[in-house]
Amino acid sequence: MTAAVVALSLAVLFSLAVGARAIAPSDVFDALLHGGHSDAADVVREMRVPRTVIGLMVGAALAVAGTALQGITRNPIADPGILGISQGASVGVVLAIAYAGVHTLTGYVWYAFAGAGIASVAVYAIASSGRGGATPVKLALGGAAINALLVSVTTAVLTTKASALDEFRFWQVGSLSGRDADIAAQVWPFLLVGLLLVLSVARGLDALALGEDVAKGLGQKVAVVRVVGGLGATVLTAVGVAAAGPIAFIGLAVPHIARAVVGSDHRWVLPLAALLGPVMLLVSDTIGRVVFPPSEVPAGVMTALIGVPFLVTLVRRKAVAA
Repeated sequence: MTAAVVALSLAVLFSLAVGARAIAPSDVFDALLHGGHSDAADVVREMRVPRTVIGLMVGAALAVAGTALQGITRNPIADPGILGISQGASVGVVLAIAYAGVHTLTGYVWYAFAGAGIASVAVYAIASSGRGGATPVKLALGGAAINALLVSVTTAVLTTKASALDEFRFWQVGSLSGRDADIAAQVWPFLLVGLLLVLSVARGLDALALGEDVAKGLGQKVAVVRVVGGLGATVLTAVGVAAAGPIAFIGLAVPHIARAVVGSDHRWVLPLAALLGPVMLLVSDTIGRVVFPPSEVPAGVMTALIGVPFLVTLVRRKAVAA
């Protein structure tokens, strides 16, 4: 955990100092602590600080959401994208652009929240119907079905409303570019609520990993754990997707990296994921700013390029250990 805090501090400094215009760390601290008035200080305060804050929030939200969803479904490949929550947010945004006349990032936030919430309710409703309730397999299948449906809805809207395509595709790719303090102010209360909900069921997720019967025998209310944890994961996913678009891979890879470091106890995995998620996102975003200057590679692209080697390494290590 100490190493993760140090890594996060370095990632924040990296994000504030590196970009199309490199700024010395001393100038960064001068801008933050002493209210410097140079051009570099203005760049740090007005452009890079809001972007970095959004990166911290989104990285933590997606990593914790992915950890919770993998624990709830007992599915190691579960993440907000696979279960349809991210796609629900995408449908909300594309409908806002095409039919509600919304054309600002701050305006997208509420539609993305609504879409993510509706998608998660639909997935749970499908999984909980019939015999056996919301089992991990039914949750995964319900998520796949809803995800496919929502992709079709998004495609149908974009093909009939071509004017929305250009605007939507810049949001869909997932990026921290252009995000400002207003977005952070809109979503931070939801981030706090989502984190508290997920952390409140950390013990229940540990018990659930042993199987439903064992969890019930240990006194855990399985349905409550799934509902509360799923609600928290939905809120966190909505925060991340609404603020920065559907950035992939963080919710999938970071939980596995955290478990490889501290084991399977969610009381440690969840906090560590909340630290490692922003590290991955901020480093990815910063590298994307400088790899092809003066153009910028979106953070949603860079997270996969950087995260894949970590996940492949973990898979190979587990295969060797097995």
